[in-house]
Amino acid sequence: MSALEFDAQKIQTVIDRIVKRTLNMDFTWDWPAGVAFYGVSEAFRATGNPQYLEALIQWVDQLIEDELPPYTINAVSIGHTLITLYQETRNDKYLQVAITMADYLKNEAPRFADGIFQHTVSQNYNFPEQAWVDTLFMAGYFLVRMGALLEREDYFQDGLKQYHGHEQFLQDSASNLYYHGWDNIQQNNLSAVFWARGNAWAAYTMARVHSEIPVTHPSFMRIQDSVRDQLSALVRLQSEEGLWHTVLTDPDSYLETSGSAGIAAALVSFNEQMGSPLYNKYIQKSINGILSRVTEDGTVASVSAGTAVMEDNAGYKGVPHKRIQGWGQGLTLVFLSSLLNYRF
Repeated sequence: MSALEFDAQKIQTVIDRIVKRTLNMDFTWDWPAGVAFYGVSEAFRATGNPQYLEALIQWVDQLIEDELPPYTINAVSIGHTLITLYQETRNDKYLQVAITMADYLKNEAPRFADGIFQHTVSQNYNFPEQAWVDTLFMAGYFLVRMGALLEREDYFQDGLKQYHGHEQFLQDSASNLYYHGWDNIQQNNLSAVFWARGNAWAAYTMARVHSEIPVTHPSFMRIQDSVRDQLSALVRLQSEEGLWHTVLTDPDSYLETSGSAGIAAALVSFNEQMGSPLYNKYIQKSINGILSRVTEDGTVASVSAGTAVMEDNAGYKGVPHKRIQGWGQGLTLVFLSSLLNYRF
């Protein structure tokens, strides 16, 4: 496969525009900030720009001072940023808050079916015994990262449990794509839609988690095989524009940027894990497609709004995609940042 072709300086300039626009958004301690600031963290790691780190410190310090709200599955996604801040500053206060989040997941978060997290969007919405693929980014990946950071086997194994449970309930055995949700009470996948951003949550975090698992661990091949088969299906659904439709299998649904960026970032990470340029031609198309969606002021355009498990295809196609969203900013930063140190 040919090496990727892009202007690294242009990529850094676009990253800077997106970061600055993101930092001018207002966030509460919840998943829009969790994904947005994970992206800023990845931009800091890729560029070394100290302004990005300082902005994260200021935001997190203020929220900690103001007293944190009750935790949910979605809200613990801020833990990704706390891990970065602890790793970069060695300030124990960030680690201690992250530990309270991990302990909430381990001891208090609602579960079903032998320990799988019930997805909690907020304190106001309850979806009894439902697994949503979003949980893999918000909580599963976070627990694995905490386990690796602290050498805490309980965190690490609990995080892996989430991946295996969500694979069992959400990965379609015929297409290898991930459904958005599973209802354990009804014993079905609800609307059974293959949603682009949901598949990005699964693919990107599996590719990243895989790097944390020892090759001798039984989860190593299980997760590798799951993401391998999923990505093999996803690349065949990429549009000529280098993006993916919000309903992956419906070409009449709109092309959606956050899911596309997350899938493209998964392709980069998978290639790195496998030591191969296998998916370079799809990544190349994504570079052009994603860059075309970033405005001059750093807004990532065509990002679908917050999306519950909708009732049918039409529900997903009707989700608005007009406004700036933290997850669109964050996932686009993740993809563009991953290019800067890519070696294939």
